[in-house]
Amino acid sequence: MSDCNGNCAACASKGSCSEPKEDPVKPTLAQIKHTFVVLSGKGGVGKSTVAANLAVALAKRGLAVGLLDVDVHGPSAPKLLGIQGQRAMGDGEKLLPVEACGVKVMSTGLILEKEDEPIVWRGPLKAGVIKQFIGEVRWGALDYLIVDCPPGTGDEPLSVCQLIPEADGAILVTTPQQVATLDVSKSITFCNQIGMRIAGVIENMSGFTCPHCGEFTPIFKTGGGEALAKRYGLPFLGKLPIATEIGEGGDEGRPLLEAAPDSPAAKAFMAVAENLLSIG
Repeated sequence: MSDCNGNCAACASKGSCSEPKEDPVKPTLAQIKHTFVVLSGKGGVGKSTVAANLAVALAKRGLAVGLLDVDVHGPSAPKLLGIQGQRAMGDGEKLLPVEACGVKVMSTGLILEKEDEPIVWRGPLKAGVIKQFIGEVRWGALDYLIVDCPPGTGDEPLSVCQLIPEADGAILVTTPQQVATLDVSKSITFCNQIGMRIAGVIENMSGFTCPHCGEFTPIFKTGGGEALAKRYGLPFLGKLPIATEIGEGGDEGRPLLEAAPDSPAAKAFMAVAENLLSIG
């Protein structure tokens, strides 16, 4: 057996080693019981907020949870979980995720030197860093890994689905109005085309209840996500309301389950988490 250490220094012709370094993705995934990929065909539906709070909700059940933010150009997880400005460090072999609210987190927002530094990368570079975030991060043993993808059906979602072909499923986030559900239907077709199971649909921003008078107002209508799930024969994971504490908590770096754990909105998130637990 060759004594190649991965950089082909021991080979007669450097760079042509017949024993390539083992792909670290499979051993990493072998330690993770369940993986769910959060998708949406449209931006602005609160997908990252849903992913972050869902991860925290699972952690509050005593589960070991990781949150992988693969929105390379617009990472939101560090801000939403109150770790903006922190940096992921290495242990000499792998990157160490930053822990927040009982969740292990990795994001491009945790490796940039400046918060306003843009990432100007084409597809191959993005695919490469996503692969590193899966295989070269010391996630350890996890019950659940939640992967937050950017909107659409482009490089990042495709890379994730190809790297994790045996994921438990995609969680599709939509708001109730048709302009959102029409785009999310494209994500359904995307999942079907690449063979990714769909775990279910979440309807976000499904109405607002006034904290003063208790009146319910369907600002973006209600029921669109549920109707979408029914139309495609998909599980419906639940409705999440518009709530001031969700927006305020995100700005303050305190997820809803930490900022207002007894609020109706927090209970709605816990109900969605319970539905997810029944799937995987």
